[in-house]
Amino acid sequence: MKVLVIEDDPTVGQFVRRGLEEQGMHVELVSEGPAGLVRATDGQFDIIVLDLRLPGMAGAEVLRTMRDRGIATPVLVLTAQDAVESKVQALRTGADDYVTKPFAFEELLARVEALGRRPREIAPPVLQVADLEIDTGSREVRRGGTLIDVTPKEYSVLEYLARHAGRVMSRTLITEYAWGYHFDPGTNVVDVVINRLRKKIDQGFATRLIHTMRGVGYVVKESDT
Repeated sequence: MKVLVIEDDPTVGQFVRRGLEEQGMHVELVSEGPAGLVRATDGQFDIIVLDLRLPGMAGAEVLRTMRDRGIATPVLVLTAQDAVESKVQALRTGADDYVTKPFAFEELLARVEALGRRPREIAPPVLQVADLEIDTGSREVRRGGTLIDVTPKEYSVLEYLARHAGRVMSRTLITEYAWGYHFDPGTNVVDVVINRLRKKIDQGFATRLIHTMRGVGYVVKESDT
């Protein structure tokens, strides 16, 4: 089992890493929020152990961004925040389990193993909205069966909107997903990419799929209603 540990306390991080490795697991340790999000997004991990207090990007924000990006990897929150409201908020944000510090390693191990036994949700390899198809494996985009050439950023924005089809996504959320947490949200780069996507995705088709909700953001859906 491959485990990603995102923990800024070197003593706790090494303790967890060593203990899990002694159980035959492959463990990667990251000490900052932004780097943890990158590895959670790019790496193929079975479990993520996540601290909530992290430099650069709070653990709760890492978790929320992961779930917004469709990353379903089980997350075990490991934190000193033991208030009930903190636990409830973490679970509602997308955590699968919660362990408070100080902790017994036997309990942490048992919870990691339990998460590892859960059946995985298999994300659909192809996202579809009306006649728009996005192959998340090959990163190919088709509309009406015709292959459409898109740039990596155009693909990221379109995939994000398609994963949340029918929901209005703000410019800030789109920016964080496609350009990263530290990208300036005041820039109009999202609008520029959306305009390019409209020309490629909607131009020449009777039904528009990319819609603007003025003052809010953008949504991909089949109709204007």
